[in-house]
Amino acid sequence: MFPSVDGRLTILAVLPVSLVVITALKRFIENKQNKPSLPPGPVPLSLLGNILSLDTKEPWLTYTEWRATYGDVVFRVAEALLDKRSRIYSDRPTIATVEPFGWSVVFAFAPYGDEWRLCRRLFHQTFRPDSALKFRPMQMRRAREMIVNLIDDSQHYHTHFVTFSSSVAMSVVYDYQPSARDDPLIRIMEKAVEIGLKVITPERAILLKLFPFLLRLPDWCWGSSIKRDAQISTNRMTEMMETSFRYTQQHMAENSVLGKCSMVTENLQRMEKQDQASGPLFESSLKKAATTAIIGSYESTTSILMVFALAMVLYPDVQRRAQAEIDSVTGRDRLPTFEDRVSLPYVESVLRETFRWHPVAPLGIPHATSSDDIYDGFFIPKGATVLYNIWGISRDEKRYPEASSFIPERFLDVNGVLTDDDPAEYVFGLGRRGCPGRYAGDASLWSAIVTMLATVDFSSARDDQGNVIDFTPQFLTGLTRAVTTFPCSISPRSHVHSGLVDVLRTKA
Repeated sequence: MFPSVDGRLTILAVLPVSLVVITALKRFIENKQNKPSLPPGPVPLSLLGNILSLDTKEPWLTYTEWRATYGDVVFRVAEALLDKRSRIYSDRPTIATVEPFGWSVVFAFAPYGDEWRLCRRLFHQTFRPDSALKFRPMQMRRAREMIVNLIDDSQHYHTHFVTFSSSVAMSVVYDYQPSARDDPLIRIMEKAVEIGLKVITPERAILLKLFPFLLRLPDWCWGSSIKRDAQISTNRMTEMMETSFRYTQQHMAENSVLGKCSMVTENLQRMEKQDQASGPLFESSLKKAATTAIIGSYESTTSILMVFALAMVLYPDVQRRAQAEIDSVTGRDRLPTFEDRVSLPYVESVLRETFRWHPVAPLGIPHATSSDDIYDGFFIPKGATVLYNIWGISRDEKRYPEASSFIPERFLDVNGVLTDDDPAEYVFGLGRRGCPGRYAGDASLWSAIVTMLATVDFSSARDDQGNVIDFTPQFLTGLTRAVTTFPCSISPRSHVHSGLVDVLRTKA
């Protein structure tokens, strides 16, 4: 496991409201006399910054606490800077663990420039809103396949969420159809991201930033575990990227008449028509765009489905109300489809509350400024690292009373109509670095959630004596915040036994 320095890190300046700005002491000193002051924040120590005041495991909690001293959390500030001034706030900082741990193949961490723009263009061609519409039949089919797995083997529900999340992306990106269970490429992907997700944040990268020589220590030396973990992570990330890419290349070679086109297939065909000089850059960017799509879908969709399952166990009344709404629209003789979405506002509010209740990326991916800026009288220097506290926004009691509770009704007005407040506006990121797969991801999540609500019941697990098994949710933290598996019971709804299981198997 990647060690931390007393579980703390360096934060050199804090923008009040919803942003944390980290900059260098040199800039702090130079600008203190000649320019507007930096945003208020804890006084940094020489070299170490605020390493003694921040927990690296859940830094968003510290940032949220700091608002009492340095300013309240206001979504408009994050929007004003990252969205309205995206030309300044669209760069990425150098995170010391990204390159050594093999995560430079994920273009979400790439600095703003030509390579990033090419990766983003390749990604956007496949996942833009109008293109994402054609994925819907496949997303619904995969959701129904997941239900069959949950009914047949409810104990391994997390694995079935992983399979669903990955299968959608792999089909779109590589035209690869994973098996319903224990697919080899999905297992490769799970192993590939296991180490890196824990360490590719500014907070946990501080050790390598301060002591880069740790990557050159001999294997027998104390501290060399970082180097070994980095090499393992790099090897796994490379294996995942290359194995999936080679599958598509081989599939193209073996099939002179191609069936369904995927993101990689279409762009490899384009590459054949380009001049040879641009080929290597194009192929590298295509690999990175494809890898980013797969990892993004796997981690975010799986984690959000885990949050949904947790909510259904802890808030059974919410589940019953959502199921009643679905039954009123579809009856009990058919399964919901995307055409029903507009008629299911409460289900929509459940999805929104799932996004908000436990955001899976509490700080998103750090931004960096490409030039100096002045906001509200404060100086934000070029090269500053900017994090916007999604967790703090989602836990703002002024906006979300009883924020720690799962209350979908907060997104409905007195007439049961959805309000304009949609957490998807901030949980998927802001500005030019916002998630380009947002629309496909949203559709995958809706198809999975509405199909689960229509067909199965989540409830508390019980022991052999019939007593409810109490538990406290546990979370893995790092780049994402993911709830670990917890005791629960998943069983078909009463009417599902009367024939819908056969329908599900057929549709799947």
